[in-house]
Amino acid sequence: MNQTVCEPCLDSVTYSDAVSATEPCKPCKECVGLEGMLAPCVESDNTVCKCIYGYYRDERSDTCRKCRICEVGYGLVYPCGENQNTWCEKCPLGTYSDEANHVDPCFPCTVCEEDEITVKECTATSDARCRAINPRFTTAAPTPESNTTGATTAPQHDFPPGSPEGPFQVTDGPDTIDVSGSTVAGTATTVMGSSQPVVRSGTADNLIPVYCSILAAVVVGLVAYIAFKRWNSCKQNKQGANNRPVNQTPSPEGEKLHSDSGISVDSQSLHDQQPQTQTASMQGLKGDGNLYTNLPVNKREEVEKLLNGSTEETWRHLAGELGYKEDHIDSFTQEEYPVRALLSDWSSKDSATMDALYTALRKIQRGDIVESLYSESTASSPV
Repeated sequence: MNQTVCEPCLDSVTYSDAVSATEPCKPCKECVGLEGMLAPCVESDNTVCKCIYGYYRDERSDTCRKCRICEVGYGLVYPCGENQNTWCEKCPLGTYSDEANHVDPCFPCTVCEEDEITVKECTATSDARCRAINPRFTTAAPTPESNTTGATTAPQHDFPPGSPEGPFQVTDGPDTIDVSGSTVAGTATTVMGSSQPVVRSGTADNLIPVYCSILAAVVVGLVAYIAFKRWNSCKQNKQGANNRPVNQTPSPEGEKLHSDSGISVDSQSLHDQQPQTQTASMQGLKGDGNLYTNLPVNKREEVEKLLNGSTEETWRHLAGELGYKEDHIDSFTQEEYPVRALLSDWSSKDSATMDALYTALRKIQRGDIVESLYSESTASSPV
C-alpha cells in the first residue's frame, strides 16, 4: 500500500489551509478591479483583498461599492469601512453641515459673544453669522462756563447702555443735537467739540496678547523638544559605538538543525550570519534617511510583489507621489515589469529614502505595505 506523497505549495501561486491526505494545493486569489491587496498569498493562507479607499464591500453581492456621501445638512455618524457603508444623520438643532462628503460630522453652531449681535441664525445647512455691536458714545461732563460773549457751553451727555443703534436726539434747552449710532467700531464722538474723544477697544483686541503668548510658548517648547531628541539620539549612538563587542566567540560545536523538509543547516554558520542579517534588515527598515538601495533584496522584492498584486492605478499613484510626471509614468508601462522599472529608476536618485517611500505609500492608502516592511516575516519562497 502506497503512502501519501506531499509537496509544498508554490508561494504566491497556490496554497493549502487544511490538513488532508487527498486535497491538493488551491490556486491563490487575485485582487482585481476596485480591490487592493491586504495580505499576500502564502503557502498556508489565501490572498486577502480589501476595497480601495472610498469603497466598501457589500456582503450580499461580495463586490466593492462606492461609499455613501452625506449631503448638505447631514453629518457623519459612522465612517465607511471595509464591510460597512457610511452612516449619516440629519444635523440636529444647534449643529450644521455645509459641505457634502463622507468624512465630516455635523459641526456645532457658532454662538455670538456678549458684544456681538446675530446677523444670520444657524440652520442645518449653514452656520450662524455675528457682527460686533456699535460702540457707545461716551463724553465727559465739565462744569458750564461763560465765554466772552456770555454764551453758556452745552453740557456733555453719557448715553446709558442699551441705547438704540439708529440715530436718536439729545435735547438741552432750545438746542437739539443729532447723534448717529452708525460710526465705525473703535472710534469715539464728542458733543459740541468740547471734550477729548474716548476710544474703546473690543474683547478680541484684549485676547490678541494672550494668543501670541500661547503661540510663542508652543514654538519654544517644540524647538526644545527637537533639540532634546537630537541630543539624546547622538548620545545613544556614541554609547552604542563604545559598547559594540570586538569579536564573538564561535560555538565549539557545529550542530545540525533539521527542518521538516529534510534540509540540514550548520548551526555555526547560521549563528555567524544571523547578527549581520538582522543588522542589515533593521538598518534598511528604519526610515531615518536611509536610502532605498540599502533595503534588503528580499524586502525590495516584497514591495514589488505587493504593488504588482494591486491595480495599475496603485503604482501609477505611487509614481506621482514620488515626483514623476504623467509622460514619464507612461514610459514605465512599456517595460515588461513596470513596477520594477519604476523602483529601479527612483532608487538611483539622491531623494530615494525610506522616509519618502513610507510617506508616498501612506498617501495612496497602502499603509499595509509599510506595515509589511516593518514586520519580521517576509513572503519569500521556501527552500
